[in-house]
Amino acid sequence: MSEPPARHRGLLLAVLLAGMVMNNIDVAIVNVAGPSIGAGLSASGAELQLIVSGYVLAYAMLLITGARLGDLRGYRRTFLGGLAIFTLASLACGLAPAAVPLIAARVVQGVGAALMVPQVLTGIQRAFPDGAGRLRALGWYAAALSGGAVVGQILGGVLVWADLFHTTWRPVFLINVPIGIVLLLAASRLLPPDGEHRRDRLDFAGVATLSATAMLTVLPLILGRDLHWPLWVWICLAASGLALAAFIVTQRAAAAHAHHPLVNLSILTRPVWQALLSNAAASGTYFSMLFVLALYLQRGLGHSPLFSGLALVSWVAAFGAAGPVLRRVPSRLVPYLVPAGCLLLAGAYALLGMAGQPSGPLLVATLGLGGLGLGCGFSATLAHLSAAVPPRFAADLSGLVTTTAQVSAVLGVATFGTAYLAVVGGRVGAAAATHAFAVTNGALAATALVAAGLGYLAVRPTVAPPSPVDREQVATAAQR
Repeated sequence: MSEPPARHRGLLLAVLLAGMVMNNIDVAIVNVAGPSIGAGLSASGAELQLIVSGYVLAYAMLLITGARLGDLRGYRRTFLGGLAIFTLASLACGLAPAAVPLIAARVVQGVGAALMVPQVLTGIQRAFPDGAGRLRALGWYAAALSGGAVVGQILGGVLVWADLFHTTWRPVFLINVPIGIVLLLAASRLLPPDGEHRRDRLDFAGVATLSATAMLTVLPLILGRDLHWPLWVWICLAASGLALAAFIVTQRAAAAHAHHPLVNLSILTRPVWQALLSNAAASGTYFSMLFVLALYLQRGLGHSPLFSGLALVSWVAAFGAAGPVLRRVPSRLVPYLVPAGCLLLAGAYALLGMAGQPSGPLLVATLGLGGLGLGCGFSATLAHLSAAVPPRFAADLSGLVTTTAQVSAVLGVATFGTAYLAVVGGRVGAAAATHAFAVTNGALAATALVAAGLGYLAVRPTVAPPSPVDREQVATAAQR
């Protein structure tokens, strides 16, 4: 694959990030529009859950597969193919006459996103080989990742409220169509050619076992809370461990027979897997905060969906500011922003938990503090991982980063959302909601502290043990 000219890299980055933002907006926007969709299509509770979660399920199941396809067939081809599928599925969603066709279109939308999104981080690694340029690109990547979810909440509320041409919820999907067409035209011109694709076959055994692992993990977590955690949920979660073990076996077998595994497990060195776990824990608290804060502000304090979306603008702005902060830190200190950012994030959650009934300027300022902490930690983690993993494994790294973040988001919402609702119980009013919000923020702060510890372990310098040759030389010198 040829490297893009320097003058085109900014535009290339904008196109890649726009595709990722479309995905993030779509996840959030449907949550806001859910009640309107249910009323408009007379959807049952189960159907409405599948409209929201069918997308997330397909997306989580196929993220690593999408990353590997990009490696085998070219990230340009895969990005354009995923974007085309996503755009056409969005049109089908907007025109869906009933709940079942909408569910099917949402699943196809998730497939398109799973092909498109992993190519973003792969493209950044390959288009920005130098340290300073890559840091800037990763800063924008982090800002786009955080901002898309909040923009989706605000945009969903505005579009449903506006009721354009008496179409109620349909514009939340149809808005993707013109944007997708423009991005397809721009990406066709700006993304560098892939060249000849590799002849390696896709690891279908790996795809099957990993997809089963994701489905057995994500589906029960999505549906379990509303179904009051029935027995089948726990059976699926237990079975997901067996499926993961089977996936690891298939990957080791593929590598042992010189085949091309779905994921090169050799990249999971200590600095990599600890950084991935740290990032997953910190990111999971963010998506949990999105869910819990909306419940607290809307149901507890009686604010509108638009207010709860706007409350997070400070978080997104501070998250985006982390990129410029990162560029001004000496390179030798950048890795330590991973634990430092997580500590700042933990402090923000602790302040929210101790503030009584946080609202107004206090809420906005504290959320901004949390956004800055998460942004610094996330950007520094990506920089650390990009440096720790050779560029030829860019697809493996991209798939692992996006998949772990997605699964941690679902796990976080299921865990902390359930905890918040359990503490509220059947009580109503601001006092009950404030108490539940404080307890939940305490748990979020503890999780962020765990992320800080893992982050420190990932980036701390270590002294490699001496090799057998080194030990022999030392022994010879001692004898002399």
